[in-house]
Amino acid sequence: MFPQRLDAPQAFDIAKAMLDGFNRHYRLFRAESARAKHRFETADWHGQQRAQRERIEFYDLRVKECVRRLDKEFNAGALPMVVWHQVKLHYIGLMVNHLRPELAETFFNSVTTKILHRTHFHNDFIFVWPAVSTEYIESEDPGARPTYRAYYPAGDGLHQAVADIIEQFALQRPFADLRRDVDCVVRAMQQQLGAAKLRSNFQIQVLTSLFFRNKGAYVVGKLINGFTELPFALPILHGEQGTLVIDAALFGENDLQMLFSFARAYFMVDMEIPSAYVQFLATLMPRKRRAELYISLGLAKQGKTLFYRDFLHHLRYSSDQFRIAPGIKGMVMLVFDLPSFPYVFKLIKDHFPAPKDTTREQVKAKYLLVKQHDRVGRMADTLEYSLVAFPRDRFSDELIAEIQKHAPSQLEISDRDGDGRQEVIISHLYIERRMIPLNIHLQECLDAGLDEPESASALEHAVLEYGNAIKDLVAANIFPGDMLWKNFGMTRNGKVVFYDYDEIEYLTDCNFRRVPAPRCEEDELSGEIWWPVRPHDVFPETFGPFLLGNDAVRAAFMRHHADLLDVDFWQSHKERIQAGHVYDVFPYDSTRRFGGVPLPTQPPGDIT
Repeated sequence: MFPQRLDAPQAFDIAKAMLDGFNRHYRLFRAESARAKHRFETADWHGQQRAQRERIEFYDLRVKECVRRLDKEFNAGALPMVVWHQVKLHYIGLMVNHLRPELAETFFNSVTTKILHRTHFHNDFIFVWPAVSTEYIESEDPGARPTYRAYYPAGDGLHQAVADIIEQFALQRPFADLRRDVDCVVRAMQQQLGAAKLRSNFQIQVLTSLFFRNKGAYVVGKLINGFTELPFALPILHGEQGTLVIDAALFGENDLQMLFSFARAYFMVDMEIPSAYVQFLATLMPRKRRAELYISLGLAKQGKTLFYRDFLHHLRYSSDQFRIAPGIKGMVMLVFDLPSFPYVFKLIKDHFPAPKDTTREQVKAKYLLVKQHDRVGRMADTLEYSLVAFPRDRFSDELIAEIQKHAPSQLEISDRDGDGRQEVIISHLYIERRMIPLNIHLQECLDAGLDEPESASALEHAVLEYGNAIKDLVAANIFPGDMLWKNFGMTRNGKVVFYDYDEIEYLTDCNFRRVPAPRCEEDELSGEIWWPVRPHDVFPETFGPFLLGNDAVRAAFMRHHADLLDVDFWQSHKERIQAGHVYDVFPYDSTRRFGGVPLPTQPPGDIT
């Protein structure tokens, strides 16, 4: 129980120090995010990628700073629990008028769990559940920028409204032809509106900060007409002459889902009130969890907090058991899932059989590389947790035996909270969105019979997407290493995503070689590799026997991606990246680009 009186003199000072630590973190986080606009305007693509990577580390650095301060000034680890009760109450009081209370609560948790014993990781001492509402938060600063602006085309027309939207961002680089781009956007909007009558509330609401990622800046908003709300995003890119162009118009929840995918790098957005941005985005993508929205905005720790709350809620209202995940078992990771929950749980095994030659620390480094790298829509993001507790009665005995066999160092079964309930405690865990393993998807297509048009089309699409995924990874300077089908998954939107990271390398670290000509008949007939192989050597010609054993799969692959078996494909991309080229990888199909398939010119509706 919380104390009825706040009588510990140091409790307020500790709470204030913790909030100061959070405020410093967000000030630096926001400043780095705001600088993305200048990097975009100056085409500093390498700087943009570097900033996206380095910003991920900000949070942990500020947490460590705060822990050191509390230890030095208050000897925090030796304080009695009654003081920590009061610290939390004072902290709640300090957040009453805070613009980012949910982030401040998570920062409090991160600091406190570095100081207190895990038996105190419950709501008396940390924010297991939120204490301060984030609804309707507004800044009282007269100069504060609103979260979004509304534009009403009924006055000056749709063309003028779209032009005003673009111009209010005040980009310090000219457009090649803004009038032309606005015409394209207006035609696309009119096509979406169709013959619908324009109601009195017809308006365009647009978030007031651009969303920056890699080489693009995105306008994000929604069209409102009557009872209909239509999400949209406008990608702004640098054209061939260095001037700006609006490259496409994306509409609807599915397009926005792809733009905010868990397999893409985090956006850089200058947000005064993050919860208001998340609230707006949630109206555009109601199927996307708020945890995922926070993560996509670079607020990964807040995403982890919300994810864990969602998970605890799901456990309370479900009754199925955790099990070994379906599919071919991996050599490095042990994977389990809860059938009713759309995620998988992965832990690193204690020992790896031959031919795997790696260590736990090397595997963790690969996952960190993916976290910090541009994932170009083709590598699944992971949530990393330590000391995760699950109810023992939700684990099948088979799964417990599997963990005890392959990762005993990661397993503890105990009543750590002393409440009489046994828990399974996993020391270190990665959590990913569940996908259908590509080898299972292909087998389902084959089992259904390729004489069925639907099955044949699904197989063709899967093989096409598989090759596209590899090519997108190549564009991002990533060589996946183990390219077997089982290491890729199919998302609910039909995208193929890579998720096995223990053998990935930077493309520029690989040596792409041709298989040498046989020296003699014995070499030609040998079933073993007879030529010398050095570390990081890759022989693209040898991919075929491992990947293309099925005739139908091979035929589809050769139709679309025969170049992946050619060393020249890999070497040419490596050389361009080494020369400093940054490839464009679009989060939408090329046919959506205004420079691609022309849009219809007939203007439905009556506002132009």
